[in-house]
Amino acid sequence: MESDGLTPLPPTVRAVLATTQLPIRVMLRTRDDFAARAGEVDRLGDLVESFAALGAHGFVFGFLRADGQIDLDAVAGLAQRVVRAGRVWTFHRAVDHAVDRDRAFGELQTLPGLTAVLTAGSGTGVRDGGADLLRRAGSAWGSRLLVGGGLLPEHVAGLARAGVRAFHIGSGARTTRRWSEPVAAEEVAKWRLLLDQQDIQTHTGP
Repeated sequence: MESDGLTPLPPTVRAVLATTQLPIRVMLRTRDDFAARAGEVDRLGDLVESFAALGAHGFVFGFLRADGQIDLDAVAGLAQRVVRAGRVWTFHRAVDHAVDRDRAFGELQTLPGLTAVLTAGSGTGVRDGGADLLRRAGSAWGSRLLVGGGLLPEHVAGLARAGVRAFHIGSGARTTRRWSEPVAAEEVAKWRLLLDQQDIQTHTGP
């Protein structure tokens, strides 16, 4: 998790799927940057087929070029593999590191199978990305925003009023907010109660 999430091993995916009926999306990311190396899309595409066969509901990925724009060739190529496997996908927080986020969101609209974009509105987190999130929540993207990255309970009500319908928590699901700790059911329950009051849904990070 110090790398913001990497692709798990197949036994881990199998074990998670065996313990829950919740829809699970698997991270497709092999290193702690957003570049797609030669042959990487093919390798990740093979993993899509393997994880889909295990029962994964969808996938999470995203690539940027060296100039900070979305790597459309890589993203579209992997999206096609996901769609062919009958699955859906989320574009992850690489979007927050794009040099032009408006252009990035525009390009994402053209891609098949995309049902959510995980974003904090800023590369430094929700606290700094509030204005961007509120602007996008009022647009056609509102229903596909998955807000996460330093999300705190006090952020939820305003974003929900603006139109955000899905939130992602990771450290917030731990008692001390440390990734080294396991998810705590009582912390998830607190978020669930908060979101029930807004009539919205949540996504819990690994």
